[in-house]
Amino acid sequence: MDPSRLRTLLADVRNGRLSADEALEQLRSLPFEDLGFAKVDHHRQLRTGFPEVIFGSGKTAEQIVEIAQRVKDSSQNVLITRLAAAEADQIRRAFPEMSYAPHARAATIIHARPEIRGRGVILVVAAGTSDVPVAEEAALTADLMGNTVERVYDVGISGIHRLFAHHEQLRRAAVLIVVAGMEGALPSVVAGLVDRPVIAVPTSIGYGASFGGLAALLAMLNSCAAGVTVVNIDNGFGAGVAASLINRCDA
Repeated sequence: MDPSRLRTLLADVRNGRLSADEALEQLRSLPFEDLGFAKVDHHRQLRTGFPEVIFGSGKTAEQIVEIAQRVKDSSQNVLITRLAAAEADQIRRAFPEMSYAPHARAATIIHARPEIRGRGVILVVAAGTSDVPVAEEAALTADLMGNTVERVYDVGISGIHRLFAHHEQLRRAAVLIVVAGMEGALPSVVAGLVDRPVIAVPTSIGYGASFGGLAALLAMLNSCAAGVTVVNIDNGFGAGVAASLINRCDA
Protein backbone atom coordinates (compact mmCIF):
# COMPACT_ATOMS: atom_id res chain seq x y z
CA MET A 1 0.00 0.00 0.00
CA ASP A 2 1.39 3.38 -0.98
CA PRO A 3 1.16 6.51 1.22
CA SER A 4 -1.44 8.28 -0.94
CA ARG A 5 -3.79 5.30 -0.81
CA LEU A 6 -3.35 5.06 2.97
CA ARG A 7 -4.12 8.77 3.41
CA THR A 8 -7.29 8.34 1.34
CA LEU A 9 -8.30 5.34 3.44
CA LEU A 10 -7.80 7.24 6.72
CA ALA A 11 -9.66 10.27 5.37
CA ASP A 12 -12.59 8.04 4.39
CA VAL A 13 -12.75 6.67 7.95
CA ARG A 14 -12.55 10.17 9.44
CA ASN A 15 -15.32 11.47 7.16
CA GLY A 16 -17.58 8.48 7.75
CA ARG A 17 -17.38 7.14 4.20
CA LEU A 18 -15.77 3.94 5.48
CA SER A 19 -16.23 2.05 8.73
CA ALA A 20 -13.29 1.09 10.93
CA ASP A 21 -13.96 -2.59 10.21
CA GLU A 22 -13.93 -1.98 6.44
CA ALA A 23 -10.63 -0.11 6.74
CA LEU A 24 -9.21 -2.90 8.88
CA GLU A 25 -10.11 -5.41 6.19
CA GLN A 26 -8.14 -3.41 3.62
CA LEU A 27 -5.16 -3.22 5.98
CA ARG A 28 -5.30 -6.87 6.98
CA SER A 29 -2.41 -7.89 4.72
CA LEU A 30 -0.05 -5.38 6.38
CA PRO A 31 2.77 -5.78 7.14
CA PHE A 32 3.05 -8.94 4.99
CA GLU A 33 1.04 -11.72 3.42
CA ASP A 34 2.21 -15.31 3.92
CA LEU A 35 1.84 -17.45 0.78
CA GLY A 36 3.64 -20.43 2.29
CA PHE A 37 6.57 -20.29 -0.13
CA ALA A 38 6.95 -16.50 0.14
CA LYS A 39 6.00 -13.67 2.47
CA VAL A 40 4.90 -10.71 0.35
CA ASP A 41 5.92 -7.43 1.99
CA HIS A 42 2.99 -5.06 1.35
CA HIS A 43 4.37 -2.61 3.93
CA ARG A 44 7.60 -1.95 2.02
CA GLN A 45 6.33 1.00 -0.02
CA LEU A 46 5.25 2.78 3.16
CA ARG A 47 8.69 2.20 4.71
CA THR A 48 10.93 2.82 1.72
CA GLY A 49 8.83 4.51 -0.95
CA PHE A 50 9.04 1.58 -3.38
CA PRO A 51 7.10 -1.72 -3.39
CA GLU A 52 8.67 -5.13 -3.04
CA VAL A 53 10.51 -6.31 -6.16
CA ILE A 54 10.32 -9.92 -7.35
CA PHE A 55 13.69 -11.56 -8.06
CA GLY A 56 12.77 -13.96 -10.84
CA SER A 57 15.84 -16.21 -10.93
CA GLY A 58 15.27 -19.47 -9.07
CA LYS A 59 11.50 -19.08 -8.87
CA THR A 60 8.99 -20.99 -10.96
CA ALA A 61 6.65 -19.11 -13.27
CA GLU A 62 3.75 -20.20 -11.06
CA GLN A 63 5.40 -18.74 -7.95
CA ILE A 64 6.13 -15.46 -9.72
CA VAL A 65 2.54 -15.22 -10.95
CA GLU A 66 1.14 -15.69 -7.44
CA ILE A 67 3.48 -13.14 -5.88
CA ALA A 68 2.88 -10.65 -8.69
CA GLN A 69 -0.88 -11.05 -8.36
CA ARG A 70 -0.76 -10.18 -4.65
CA VAL A 71 1.41 -7.13 -5.30
CA LYS A 72 -0.87 -6.04 -8.13
CA ASP A 73 -3.99 -6.57 -5.98
CA SER A 74 -2.58 -4.05 -3.50
CA SER A 75 -2.56 -1.42 -6.30
CA GLN A 76 1.23 -1.34 -6.53
CA ASN A 77 3.48 -1.48 -9.56
CA VAL A 78 5.19 -4.81 -10.14
CA LEU A 79 8.85 -5.16 -11.09
CA ILE A 80 10.29 -8.60 -11.82
CA THR A 81 14.07 -8.74 -12.27
CA ARG A 82 16.28 -11.49 -13.69
CA LEU A 83 13.43 -12.99 -15.64
CA ALA A 84 14.24 -15.28 -18.54
CA ALA A 85 12.29 -14.91 -21.78
CA ALA A 86 10.74 -18.38 -21.51
CA GLU A 87 9.33 -17.64 -18.03
CA ALA A 88 8.18 -14.21 -19.20
CA ASP A 89 6.08 -15.84 -21.93
CA GLN A 90 4.40 -18.06 -19.33
CA ILE A 91 3.76 -15.18 -16.93
CA ARG A 92 2.27 -13.00 -19.69
CA ARG A 93 -0.57 -15.51 -19.99
CA ALA A 94 -1.68 -14.44 -16.51
CA PHE A 95 -0.89 -10.75 -17.09
CA PRO A 96 -1.44 -9.77 -20.75
CA GLU A 97 -0.66 -6.15 -19.83
CA MET A 98 2.85 -7.09 -18.66
CA SER A 99 5.75 -5.42 -20.43
CA TYR A 100 8.98 -7.41 -20.82
CA ALA A 101 12.35 -5.80 -21.56
CA PRO A 102 14.58 -8.56 -22.92
CA HIS A 103 17.80 -6.55 -22.64
CA ALA A 104 17.12 -5.79 -18.99
CA ARG A 105 15.75 -9.29 -18.38
CA ALA A 106 12.99 -7.57 -16.42
CA ALA A 107 9.21 -7.27 -16.57
CA THR A 108 6.81 -4.63 -15.30
CA ILE A 109 3.09 -4.53 -14.60
CA ILE A 110 2.16 -0.89 -14.20
CA HIS A 111 -0.77 0.14 -12.01
CA ALA A 112 0.06 3.85 -12.31
CA ARG A 113 3.02 5.66 -13.79
CA PRO A 114 5.11 6.97 -10.90
CA GLU A 115 5.35 10.72 -10.51
CA ILE A 116 8.78 12.21 -11.12
CA ARG A 117 10.41 12.56 -7.70
CA GLY A 118 13.99 13.03 -8.85
CA ARG A 119 15.73 16.40 -8.63
CA GLY A 120 17.60 15.84 -11.88
CA VAL A 121 18.59 13.32 -14.52
CA ILE A 122 20.05 9.91 -13.69
CA LEU A 123 22.51 9.09 -16.47
CA VAL A 124 23.30 5.43 -17.10
CA VAL A 125 26.66 4.93 -18.82
CA ALA A 126 27.74 1.55 -20.21
CA ALA A 127 31.29 0.75 -21.30
CA GLY A 128 30.35 -1.77 -23.97
CA THR A 129 27.35 -3.28 -25.69
CA SER A 130 27.85 -6.47 -23.68
CA ASP A 131 27.27 -4.44 -20.50
CA VAL A 132 23.87 -3.18 -21.69
CA PRO A 133 21.73 -5.86 -19.93
CA VAL A 134 22.99 -4.73 -16.53
CA ALA A 135 22.76 -1.06 -17.54
CA GLU A 136 19.17 -1.53 -18.71
CA GLU A 137 18.23 -3.19 -15.42
CA ALA A 138 19.55 -0.08 -13.65
CA ALA A 139 17.77 2.28 -16.03
CA LEU A 140 14.44 0.47 -15.79
CA THR A 141 14.63 0.43 -11.98
CA ALA A 142 15.45 4.14 -11.77
CA ASP A 143 12.64 4.97 -14.21
CA LEU A 144 10.07 2.99 -12.23
CA MET A 145 11.18 4.77 -9.04
CA GLY A 146 10.17 8.12 -10.53
CA ASN A 147 13.26 9.53 -12.20
CA THR A 148 14.15 11.02 -15.54
CA VAL A 149 16.69 8.59 -17.01
CA GLU A 150 19.10 9.07 -19.91
CA ARG A 151 21.52 6.57 -21.43
CA VAL A 152 25.00 6.72 -22.96
CA TYR A 153 26.19 3.32 -24.19
CA ASP A 154 29.35 1.86 -25.73
CA VAL A 155 31.76 4.53 -24.52
CA GLY A 156 34.45 2.35 -22.93
CA ILE A 157 38.02 3.52 -22.43
CA SER A 158 39.40 1.59 -25.40
CA GLY A 159 37.96 4.49 -27.44
CA ILE A 160 37.85 7.26 -24.86
CA HIS A 161 36.95 9.90 -27.46
CA ARG A 162 33.48 8.32 -27.58
CA LEU A 163 32.97 9.25 -23.92
CA PHE A 164 34.29 12.80 -24.36
CA ALA A 165 31.68 13.38 -27.07
CA HIS A 166 29.08 13.24 -24.24
CA HIS A 167 30.96 15.50 -21.83
CA GLU A 168 28.14 18.05 -21.44
CA GLN A 169 25.58 15.31 -20.86
CA LEU A 170 27.81 13.84 -18.15
CA ARG A 171 28.12 17.22 -16.43
CA ARG A 172 24.36 17.88 -16.50
CA ALA A 173 23.45 14.62 -14.75
CA ALA A 174 22.51 14.67 -11.06
CA VAL A 175 23.69 11.08 -10.49
CA LEU A 176 25.63 8.75 -12.79
CA ILE A 177 25.48 4.97 -12.91
CA VAL A 178 28.56 3.65 -14.72
CA VAL A 179 28.54 0.02 -15.82
CA ALA A 180 31.69 -1.77 -16.99
CA GLY A 181 33.27 -5.20 -17.20
CA MET A 182 36.78 -6.23 -18.28
CA GLU A 183 39.19 -4.14 -16.15
CA GLY A 184 36.39 -1.88 -14.86
CA ALA A 185 38.21 1.43 -15.39
CA LEU A 186 35.37 3.53 -16.79
CA PRO A 187 33.84 4.70 -13.45
CA SER A 188 37.18 6.20 -12.38
CA VAL A 189 37.42 8.11 -15.65
CA VAL A 190 33.86 9.42 -15.39
CA ALA A 191 34.26 10.40 -11.72
CA GLY A 192 37.32 12.43 -12.68
CA LEU A 193 35.20 14.49 -15.10
CA VAL A 194 32.16 15.38 -12.97
CA ASP A 195 31.21 16.77 -9.55
CA ARG A 196 28.31 14.36 -9.04
CA PRO A 197 27.91 10.98 -7.30
CA VAL A 198 29.07 8.05 -9.43
CA ILE A 199 27.68 4.57 -8.75
CA ALA A 200 29.95 1.95 -10.28
CA VAL A 201 28.54 -1.40 -11.41
CA PRO A 202 31.03 -4.15 -12.28
CA THR A 203 29.75 -6.74 -14.75
CA SER A 204 30.78 -10.34 -15.27
CA ILE A 205 31.82 -9.56 -18.86
CA GLY A 206 35.43 -10.39 -19.68
CA TYR A 207 37.96 -13.11 -20.40
CA GLY A 208 39.24 -15.70 -17.94
CA ALA A 209 41.38 -13.47 -15.75
CA SER A 210 38.42 -11.17 -15.12
CA PHE A 211 37.14 -13.97 -12.82
CA GLY A 212 33.50 -13.36 -13.63
CA GLY A 213 33.64 -9.67 -12.78
CA LEU A 214 35.86 -9.88 -9.70
CA ALA A 215 38.67 -7.99 -11.44
CA ALA A 216 36.30 -5.13 -12.33
CA LEU A 217 34.85 -5.12 -8.81
CA LEU A 218 38.28 -4.83 -7.18
CA ALA A 219 39.36 -2.14 -9.64
CA MET A 220 36.27 -0.07 -8.82
CA LEU A 221 36.72 -0.54 -5.08
CA ASN A 222 40.29 0.69 -5.48
CA SER A 223 39.34 3.68 -7.65
CA CYS A 224 41.65 6.69 -7.32
CA ALA A 225 38.74 9.02 -8.17
CA ALA A 226 36.75 10.51 -5.30
CA GLY A 227 33.00 10.00 -5.10
CA VAL A 228 32.80 6.47 -6.54
CA THR A 229 30.44 4.08 -4.76
CA VAL A 230 30.40 0.43 -5.85
CA VAL A 231 27.61 -2.15 -5.90
CA ASN A 232 27.93 -5.89 -6.42
CA ILE A 233 28.75 -7.64 -9.70
CA ASP A 234 25.91 -7.33 -12.25
CA ASN A 235 23.70 -5.56 -9.68
CA GLY A 236 21.99 -3.05 -11.95
CA PHE A 237 18.90 -3.12 -9.75
CA GLY A 238 20.85 -2.10 -6.66
CA ALA A 239 22.51 0.73 -8.56
CA GLY A 240 19.14 1.99 -9.80
CA VAL A 241 17.72 2.04 -6.28
CA ALA A 242 20.79 3.78 -4.82
CA ALA A 243 20.76 6.44 -7.55
CA SER A 244 17.05 7.03 -6.97
CA LEU A 245 17.50 7.55 -3.24
CA ILE A 246 20.30 10.06 -3.89
CA ASN A 247 18.19 11.86 -6.50
CA ARG A 248 14.96 12.20 -4.52
CA CYS A 249 13.53 15.68 -4.15
CA ASP A 250 12.58 14.96 -0.53
CA ALA A 251 15.91 13.39 0.42
